[in-house]
Amino acid sequence: MNNYTTILKYLFILAFPLFIISCDSNEDDIAIEIIVPTNYDFLRDGVSTVSFSGQTTRLKQVDEIYSALNSNTYTEAQLDEMFADGAGFTDSTLNGTGKNVRGKTSAGCAAGNSATQAQFDAQIADFANNVVPAWANDAAAGVAGKLTDTKRSIHVNAKGHEIDQTFVKGLIGGMGVDQIVNNYLQPCQLDSGTRKDDNTNGVVASGKIYTDMEHKWDEAFGYLYGQEEDAKRADLGSAPTGNGTLLNKYFKKVNGSNQPGIAEIVFNAFKKGRAAIVAGDYQVRDAQANIIQIHLSKVIGYKAVDYLNDYMSKKAAGNTADAFHALSEGYGFVMSLQFTNNGSNVPYFTKAEADAMLAKMDDFWTVQDADLTSMVSDIKSKFGI
Repeated sequence: MNNYTTILKYLFILAFPLFIISCDSNEDDIAIEIIVPTNYDFLRDGVSTVSFSGQTTRLKQVDEIYSALNSNTYTEAQLDEMFADGAGFTDSTLNGTGKNVRGKTSAGCAAGNSATQAQFDAQIADFANNVVPAWANDAAAGVAGKLTDTKRSIHVNAKGHEIDQTFVKGLIGGMGVDQIVNNYLQPCQLDSGTRKDDNTNGVVASGKIYTDMEHKWDEAFGYLYGQEEDAKRADLGSAPTGNGTLLNKYFKKVNGSNQPGIAEIVFNAFKKGRAAIVAGDYQVRDAQANIIQIHLSKVIGYKAVDYLNDYMSKKAAGNTADAFHALSEGYGFVMSLQFTNNGSNVPYFTKAEADAMLAKMDDFWTVQDADLTSMVSDIKSKFGI
């Protein structure tokens, strides 16, 4: 009897680890089901959890600032009020919202830089204090004023910069791309505080229908699609409207020429990443974030190359105003390079590298094609475009 009991004990001891291993193995094999919808719409209790109204407000604020920089009726104080305070807009719905553009410029939780904000401030001051007073004067090297050729008329500073273009193209990276790739898609936003645990456990934000993590992802989505009339349509990936003056406009251009299909890639990644958040699969979420970071950064690279090349061809054709317009756009996109993200939280160009390029092209009256050609080559090489 004792021998029989001893044998049973040994058999139990041998079998017990096998039982543990079997249980662990089964748990590892359980797959998280991610259900990706055809459009960007996610429901909880039959109610949509998608919200990005703050992003739409800021994008519309930029549209008005852009218009103001095409006018000679605004003072520096008025422009600063719009940019920094989110007030003074002709569209009254944009005032008193608590939203402003400056506070979201070069302000990503992964790579914010107040020195870049100061560069935008300086452009506003230059426009109001130097370009506006010379609105009716003829521009020349070292002289602000109006520059005209057979293609267009523009108003430039003493160095030939058309500031509405340098400013807004800089904001495409400085706010649009930066807030997506270096802020809202980053763990420092998505996983901040208790957000990961809350999302896993279905704990919604106070008074809301969504979790904080869901909302942060939606805010990233909003900086790209916030001015779409119907951001829930299933063909959003294949047919972005290009509405507004910031990223979506040039995202559509790149999709139509430089890299057809890029819009579908980004849209699908936004959908799958959001679906992964709903399912609580954070590895898939982060993989989709990386796809978005890489491809939206390419938009900056493509357009920097396009406008630098465009300048050189228009200059060769003898159209100085048209050439300076293109170079102003190129200047803004070069400024935007510092806000890119290669999917590993490294910019394709650092701020120091971007500033060095800007220094070489600072005076449009004397800029050298050889320097611009070298920049084009470097940008194409780093982005692989």
